[in-house]
Amino acid sequence: MKLASSTIALTAALGWMALAAPLSAQEATEVEAETAVETETEIEAEAGTEVEAEAEMEAEAETEVETATETAPAEEGIVEMAQGAEDAPVTVMEYASYTCPHCANWHEESYPQLKDYIDEGKVRFVYREVYFDRPGLWASMIARCGGEQKFFGVSDMLYEQQRDWAAGGDPAAIATKLREIGLKAGLEEAQLEACLTDGDKAQELVNWFEQNAEEDGINSTPTFLINGEKYANMAWPDMAEIIDGLIEE
Repeated sequence: MKLASSTIALTAALGWMALAAPLSAQEATEVEAETAVETETEIEAEAGTEVEAEAEMEAEAETEVETATETAPAEEGIVEMAQGAEDAPVTVMEYASYTCPHCANWHEESYPQLKDYIDEGKVRFVYREVYFDRPGLWASMIARCGGEQKFFGVSDMLYEQQRDWAAGGDPAAIATKLREIGLKAGLEEAQLEACLTDGDKAQELVNWFEQNAEEDGINSTPTFLINGEKYANMAWPDMAEIIDGLIEE
């Protein structure tokens, strides 16, 4: 897939994503959002002063932070998702999108064979997400929700079931299917809720992706950096030849 200027729309959509926390029924979400706004207005009016209203909001924010800390893995910045020995002679970095069909094909046909190299200590594999659209971002947030231990397992599920959850344009339906994948992967409902409503983390991920894409000149997916040299999508025999050549050096 070619990388277009979709990140502008992505950034603009982050506020919507945060408000649509459950993402299981769009109409219900809109009603809840409207009710929340009305309730907040009533509370502020009854409080009588802006200082009291601000104090209440700060208290609620602290509670949300505490809840998120209990249910979601703590991260300082963006964690680089990687597999394999740090001192492996070859590093393969993949830039991919969970909504990219070519990426799904590569993970189905080539990744299992690369995994043999990873397990043998010959390759360190680094996976970096590319965000073409909101569903791709949501999928990333679900994959990261369980931390490094669950990331690649959830990623496998997302690619294996891509045709199911990514088909159709209804955001609520897509998000519901993504949440179901998270639950099947062993994530708790409250944990998923905290991850999907973390607007700050979503914005941080988008900023991280944009910086990586600019630094490494990423304009399509999948794109690979093999020991720092950039390659377009390729069949496994071609990648194996490159890797074997570097191992022999």
